[in-house]
Amino acid sequence: MSGKVFLVGAGPGDSKLITLRAIELLEKADVVLYDRLVSKKIISMIPKRAEKVYVGRAVGDDTTHQNTTNDLMVQYAKSKKNVVRLKGGDPIIFGRGGEEAEFLKENNVKYEIVPGITSGIGSATYAGIPLTHRKHASSVVFVTGHEDPEKKKEIVKWKNLAKSVDTIVIMMGLSRIDVICKQLIAGGMNKKTPVAVIQNGTTPKQIMIKGNVTNIAKKVKENKIIPPTNIIIGNVVNLSETIGWK
Repeated sequence: MSGKVFLVGAGPGDSKLITLRAIELLEKADVVLYDRLVSKKIISMIPKRAEKVYVGRAVGDDTTHQNTTNDLMVQYAKSKKNVVRLKGGDPIIFGRGGEEAEFLKENNVKYEIVPGITSGIGSATYAGIPLTHRKHASSVVFVTGHEDPEKKKEIVKWKNLAKSVDTIVIMMGLSRIDVICKQLIAGGMNKKTPVAVIQNGTTPKQIMIKGNVTNIAKKVKENKIIPPTNIIIGNVVNLSETIGWK
């Protein structure tokens, strides 16, 4: 009988935001395969007896890196070990958890998916930005700013998003923020639409800068903002001035 793989979300950064189910699984794990954005405090929760394997990937790394991770999950599970595949944020929201679940299914490996708070929600909340609000935003969309490089063309239609949704949350989009904002403006977005860029959301190192779709790219450079970041676009950004609590 083989082991089982648990695709687990570690949350957005603050170690206290990890779920009870995630902690329970870490305590019982034989092997933990963890990503780059999992905090040191959460890694310290892993029992010493468990094998820890770093499988993090930075932007720009070879995409074949995922193949190695997939193979490791199957190898350990078929060695009758319980494996926690620990991911920053939520395993399904731009975390490749869906792809990994497909691979496990194809290889007849049992698995469970454990949700976590995605950084797009966590960082906005810690910055005092409600992604929805009865008076300001009845819709929100989560978009990746960094699509699979193997795609022949982008799937995200930025111009269409400009007038179709109240709040846009962009993950992994810092390097393309200038291009994205220009596309949104070209699609008819008001040039004064507020934008917040949040670096290291929910952690003690959290930084937020604000501007609008015409000047935020310049402010990012001036403030030397670097990943990991989340970009929030919409009128709800202004609410951080009144309900910000961190």
